[in-house]
Amino acid sequence: MALEIRRVQGRKEIRKFVLFPEKLYRNNPYYVPSLVFDEMGTLDPARNPAMEFCEAQLYMAYRDGKPVGRIAGIINHKANAQWDHKEVRFGWFDFVDDPEVARALMDKVVEMGRLAGMESVVGPLGFTDFDPEGMLVEGFDQESTMPLIYNHPYYPQHMEALGFSKEKDWIERRFTVPEVLPDRYKRLCNIVMERNNVHMRELTRKIIREEDYGHKIFNLINQTYKDLYNFTILPEDMADKYLGFYLSVLDLRFLTIVENADGECVGFGITMPSLAKALRKSRGRLFPFGWWPLLKSLYLKHEPGAELLLIGVRPDYQNRGINGLLITDIFYKFSKAGIKWAESNAILEDNYKNQEQFKDFDYIQKKRRRSYKKAI
Repeated sequence: MALEIRRVQGRKEIRKFVLFPEKLYRNNPYYVPSLVFDEMGTLDPARNPAMEFCEAQLYMAYRDGKPVGRIAGIINHKANAQWDHKEVRFGWFDFVDDPEVARALMDKVVEMGRLAGMESVVGPLGFTDFDPEGMLVEGFDQESTMPLIYNHPYYPQHMEALGFSKEKDWIERRFTVPEVLPDRYKRLCNIVMERNNVHMRELTRKIIREEDYGHKIFNLINQTYKDLYNFTILPEDMADKYLGFYLSVLDLRFLTIVENADGECVGFGITMPSLAKALRKSRGRLFPFGWWPLLKSLYLKHEPGAELLLIGVRPDYQNRGINGLLITDIFYKFSKAGIKWAESNAILEDNYKNQEQFKDFDYIQKKRRRSYKKAI
């Protein structure tokens, strides 16, 4: 049974690369597929603006003509310069439980890195921080969320066998949404707004369009996240690629914005009802009928859970109660909409400031994911 590693080229092969997990996780009740069109746009060099500062190679493994694994090798030159290191990233790493397959795929990324003068290989990471990152190491029996990676329990075992060690961990929590928030939260929010001379801003599609609000939030993300692990500060012209989709489909009831007296956005919370079940029903496809369960979950009959996608506060407004203001408003909106629980995005294990903002709400830790690193 000969193993063959093939370079992925052309739209037809990229689609096969994107759809590989569909068979690998068939009948797995915890796996949630990605949106196929979104994955295609990310992995197609002609459509991903990150290729202006990244280079990438995609590979698939075949045994007896049948696909048994995939991997992406990525060199993010902007991140390497920003963090002063020489790393090649691996991402979209999926494989059957076979050490030969895992090693053969990783060898291709290592080879790519060595030829480019890189000194280490790290991942799973994407082109940028808007792509899925981190390998699941705990919580294999928990339902995945739309923006994050699910993988089989044997993956971490293969990483250790390949000589990789822990680089960073993220944790994910599920919060219970109170049916009614205590009045003291509202009083505290009023005090925070008065002291900082800020206010909540309700946005409409018209405001987002006319005030170019997507770019405002995008710039704030760059300011807020710039010091977090391996974050890439992105040029403003990439705002539409990374925020355009969410702001175009988001139910604006679940968008929280804090502005100062000058009308500047100083804090944001982007959340949405869980799309996990809808994505499983649609198998990640919009056509011919996949759009219906997604539309239904977004606007008509949402699930009892929600996903905390992006939350941030401008650095000069941090430690002034703005984080608490955002979280309280988000949970107030969840309670009003009948949301019973909310799941966080991946939070860096050592990002205590992020974890602290949820201290007043009941939660359990559901998952842990990890980036691995090895010298080459």
